[in-house]
This record gives sequence, C-alpha cells and structure tokens, in this order.
Amino acid sequence: MMATTSENLVTGKSRNPVVFAWLALAAVIIALDLWTKHLAVQSLEMFRPVEVFSWLNLTLAHNTGAAFSLLAQAGGWQRWLFTGLAAVISVVLLVWLFRLQRGEWRVGLALGLVLGGAIGNLVDRIRLGYVVDFIDVHAGGWHWPAFNIADSAITCGIILLLWDALVTRKD
Repeated sequence: MMATTSENLVTGKSRNPVVFAWLALAAVIIALDLWTKHLAVQSLEMFRPVEVFSWLNLTLAHNTGAAFSLLAQAGGWQRWLFTGLAAVISVVLLVWLFRLQRGEWRVGLALGLVLGGAIGNLVDRIRLGYVVDFIDVHAGGWHWPAFNIADSAITCGIILLLWDALVTRKD
C-alpha cells in the first residue's frame, strides 16, 4: 500500500522520483530571484531607470501590495495577508508536487516555477515587508508594472498549468 502524502513528505518517498528535479528547479528560481534582487538593491536608485534596451529599463521599486500593486496603499496589514497566503500556497504546491504521477512533467515544471517564485517573493515579504521589483518593460510611453524573476517564474508556471489543463489534457 502507498504511503500517505504526509508520510511521503517526511520520508522522502514519492510516486514520482522526478519530484526532486522540480524542487531543485524551485530552489534555482529562489536563488536567482534573491540574487538579482540583491544586485538591484545594491546597484540601482529607487525609481531611477537605467536603460538596457529601448523597451527595457532596470528600475528599483518596492511593492507592498500584490500583483500590479494591488492593495499597496492599504496601511500595512496587507503584508501579513500576502505573507500568509504565499505560505499557504507554497505548502499546497509542495503537497501537489509530491502527489504527481509519473509522466506529469508539464505540471511538475509549472509547479516548480510557481513554487520557486512564490517562495522568492515570500522571503522578501518576511524580511523586508515588501517585494523588490526592478524589471521595467515599456513601449510607446506605456510601462508594464515593475516585476522581478519570481514574478516571471510564477507567470510562466501559471501559463504552463493553463496550457496543460486546457490544451494537452484529453479528459
């Protein structure tokens, strides 16, 4: 009989041994995210763009809200709401990863990306009270909200999950 998920998490046994590759991917995303944020904080001045390409600036910003600065001006309580949500989501993603069946590599890849991004931003919220953003994409005077490597990983992971759910599944 197969061990329960909580036993799998404790013993390291999994129905899908590739799960550790997805955990390694999450760890790489976390490390890359935190390293690039550190470089941005050390090298950039707040809200002073540094042009990389005609459509890309590096611009240091602090996001106390969620995606697109949602609730950024809420007075501080949102820090703990978003910290708690990110922690709960990270645990759910871990359990989901350990429950994957062999062959569900697209879902594993997606979950590894989202988990790494979620934890990267969670570390910022716990340590700093905000998320460090520094990538500023723009065209024709219009700027996409600043983001970071963690946000990019989360976005790519969600797109891959949607692709898997909507296009590749033959249920």
